[in-house]
Amino acid sequence: MRGCKSLVTALLIALLPSAGQAQARSAAIFEFELTDTSRDNQLAPHDAEHQARLAEVSERLRKHLAESGRFSVTDIAPVAKEAHASNLQSCGGCDVSLAGKVGADLAITGMVHKVSNLILSMMIIVRDAKTGNNLAVAQASMRGDTDETWNRTLDWLVRNRLLAPDYGVRR
Repeated sequence: MRGCKSLVTALLIALLPSAGQAQARSAAIFEFELTDTSRDNQLAPHDAEHQARLAEVSERLRKHLAESGRFSVTDIAPVAKEAHASNLQSCGGCDVSLAGKVGADLAITGMVHKVSNLILSMMIIVRDAKTGNNLAVAQASMRGDTDETWNRTLDWLVRNRLLAPDYGVRR
């Protein structure tokens, strides 16, 4: 009988996730937005080149965070139209409410600010979808408005800020 209890206890311990393994947090990762103050007409739609870059870095962020094992990417399709119609950086927390609508724990938004063809910056904001509190803000300057600089900046922010131990989003 004693051997049976030990065997059952050992099996239960083996099947339970260890305390060191944190469960992946669900994240609604919205499309990056671009503020281009180098243009004369701020209301005109962005050109196809910048729209493609925004889509690329958004998808790249989703891929990196999912591959880290620390996040599970939540499908934002049900709220994508509403998110696209908003400026998620200045809508008073609509990113948090949209993330809540799709059942995500986190709302992740990104922004590129273009001052000129040479001077840009990228920022990623991670917020708690229940409280609206900022959990992490990662920002870096970029030099040059190319696919390569956008991708390298995103990769650096993910590696050295968002996923960095003792720096980015806490487990």
